[in-house]
Amino acid sequence: MRIGELATRTGVSVRALRYYEEQSLLASERSPSGQRLYSESAVYRVQLIQQLYAAGLPSRSILDLLPCVVDGEATPELLDRLAAERHRIDRQISDLVSARDKLETVITNAATNWRTGQHCRPR
Repeated sequence: MRIGELATRTGVSVRALRYYEEQSLLASERSPSGQRLYSESAVYRVQLIQQLYAAGLPSRSILDLLPCVVDGEATPELLDRLAAERHRIDRQISDLVSARDKLETVITNAATNWRTGQHCRPR
């Protein structure tokens, strides 16, 4: 598939796909006219890259991780780094759940106050 189709199917900009190639995160072949051509597996790879970026992993870590996804093997050092990233993500999730719970408390209390006529007044 061409770069525009990959962009459409993944929701990622053409510019970002080119960046992924520059960072060696994604590979393409070239048509005789020089257009980038991607395999069907590129859709999954781009989605994975997006998930890892969203989780806060830098390009370098993603680059190191991708071969492990393909062949399932990793060095002990890489496993340590990945475990540290997983721990960091777990902390982020915990912080987000805590923030969500605090918002839920505020929403519930405010809704109860509105129903009982005890409105919050602007300061």
